[in-house]
Amino acid sequence: MTDAQAPGSSLPTGPSLGGRVREAVASLHARNALRPRVALILGSGLGDLADEIATPVVVPAPEIPHYPISTVPGHAGRLVLGMLEGVPVVAVRGRVHFYEGYSLQQVTFPVRVVRRLGAEVLLVTNAAGGLNASFSPGDLMLIRDHLNLPGMAGAHPLIGLDESELGPRFLDLGSAYDAELRRTAHEVAQVAGLSLQEGVYAMVAGPTYETRAEMRFLQRIGADAVGMSTVPEVIVARQEGMRVLALSAITNVAVGEPSVSELGHADVLAAAERMRPRLSRLIRGLVARLQ
Repeated sequence: MTDAQAPGSSLPTGPSLGGRVREAVASLHARNALRPRVALILGSGLGDLADEIATPVVVPAPEIPHYPISTVPGHAGRLVLGMLEGVPVVAVRGRVHFYEGYSLQQVTFPVRVVRRLGAEVLLVTNAAGGLNASFSPGDLMLIRDHLNLPGMAGAHPLIGLDESELGPRFLDLGSAYDAELRRTAHEVAQVAGLSLQEGVYAMVAGPTYETRAEMRFLQRIGADAVGMSTVPEVIVARQEGMRVLALSAITNVAVGEPSVSELGHADVLAAAERMRPRLSRLIRGLVARLQ
């Protein structure tokens, strides 16, 4: 962690969050003048989508002031700026997670940075476990709503000092996932011949996968998929005034009889990699429609 802590306090000393974001953005502006319109956050096993960005400028995370550095396999840890389908974009390749020990302010720091670089739309992806009995491994799920379990338990990205420059603290999330963007995603999927599910994503803190009892609980409260990311980034994007579309790559389905083999992170990465070409077609089609 890069921010010093005052003794006996959970509040950081040094520059404010807004000040740290400004320092990061100034560093990036000094390296590249591109003003992206769309930001991409690429989940586990899906980071290779960034390789499809034309004329890329790649900035490693350690070279960006205050920027969090991923410690998880499958997350490269860099920003990539360039063109995709004729649209200026910035890709966050290698998100960080709450379970790595970062605060949720640090987890969502890249969102604030890409917003101030110019991005108006956030397209965020993740690898998730399916909880809906009608889903199959390999499905793509458009997120229409979420269950923020860490937030309900007191871990929320907007907790902390209220800095007006960051946006409203008391934020209405009733329409967090942009309805027009979801309609566009379905249209793009239909033209591309892709099947696209839609459902509710539940965020848990991780890093362990869920017990059978936890999966039954999540199903009963309305979750169609479960993962360990995305929701904090969506909340901060909405606080910053961005339009949001989020997609889950369903890497396994946790319903029915217990699996005869244990699920591991390598299995999730491998499943996400197999889905990457279809997700790439969908993302490229969406970006093209945002010109």
